[in-house]
Amino acid sequence: MTDDVAVLGAGMHPWGKWGRNFVEYGVAAARVALADAGLEWRDIGSIVGADTVRGGYPGYVAGATFAKALGWQGARVASVYAACASGAQAVNTARAQILSGLADVVLVVGADAAPKGFFRPAGGDRPDDPDWLRFRVLGATNPTYFGLYARRRMAVHGDTPEDFAQVKVKNSALGALNPNARYRKAVTADEVAASAVVADPLRLLDICATSDGGAALVLSGMDFARRHGVADPVRIRAVSTVTPRYPNAVLDLPDIATDSAAAVQPAAETFRESIARAAYEEAGVGPEDLSFAEVYDLSTALELQWYEDLGLCGEGEAAKLLREGTTTLGGRIPVNASGGLASFGEAVPAQAIAQVCELTWQLRGTAGDRQVAGARVGITANQGLFGHGSAVVAVR
Repeated sequence: MTDDVAVLGAGMHPWGKWGRNFVEYGVAAARVALADAGLEWRDIGSIVGADTVRGGYPGYVAGATFAKALGWQGARVASVYAACASGAQAVNTARAQILSGLADVVLVVGADAAPKGFFRPAGGDRPDDPDWLRFRVLGATNPTYFGLYARRRMAVHGDTPEDFAQVKVKNSALGALNPNARYRKAVTADEVAASAVVADPLRLLDICATSDGGAALVLSGMDFARRHGVADPVRIRAVSTVTPRYPNAVLDLPDIATDSAAAVQPAAETFRESIARAAYEEAGVGPEDLSFAEVYDLSTALELQWYEDLGLCGEGEAAKLLREGTTTLGGRIPVNASGGLASFGEAVPAQAIAQVCELTWQLRGTAGDRQVAGARVGITANQGLFGHGSAVVAVR
């Protein structure tokens, strides 16, 4: 068990395709989070930026970029890159600074202005880059992997395209209630079925878009929160950033093969399962304690996989959980009450931070029409390329 870290402020720039610089989105989100915390930028002792990447290179040095845009004031600075897990690692960096006494209050920011269409490789030859390899050697864009995940679930567990479509139906209905979501229109199963096939069996509406957006958090130690007059803040109790273990016998992004299990038995759990377990162990909670979850629904099929990886149900039972309404608003364990990436799209450095923003609003009871009744414990889950685990447990 570690000491809790208080969430004093949460803020977002709405997701969309705005055509502006990512710094603008991050600064807007930061100002909302600062106002929510009742603090000024000059009160911040440290800023941690989740890096925005262009051309395969995290050269924007996001922490200093946002500090300059907000106005140089001497704050400690750090920048983090972990692909889609960047935001969670930025939160973890901020937490470490607070618990070590390096800073009383830290601003965490992530933002992106994503290219149109699916992500593609940067130019040039990088044969030692597994992400470049899967694009250039196999032609395996992200939807190719999403389709493989979906096919595996169909073959092993009997899931159907209709099950996948119902994930989109659920998330779009919730996203329609979220003022920060890019897509605020409920979608029917027939509309999913009528959309173009992208990576069989997944259709266009089964797969998340790429988006512009920003998210920010103001974190502090509990003593600072009390001095600031916040007696009962939302508290971050755990951050999991684990890596996989060999042998890895389940195909995973961006790897293009699995390891042999002939000589060494695989671990008792998959990589994604280990992400959740580490978070639960640190927080002293289990899946039975959760009020809700925000998970990384790059595709509809992948959301179902997270149900099992988080321990919300047994292996192969995710579609049943969905069909029973357990994971929708009003169910026993709502998943992606925010609308998920299905409603937001990917703004890579911001999305894990945005998940914690949603945890904050739900645990405060301020999520409006998408509020999860009696929310007390929430978890986020996603993963970044190259073996970056990402889960955050927050409590109230």
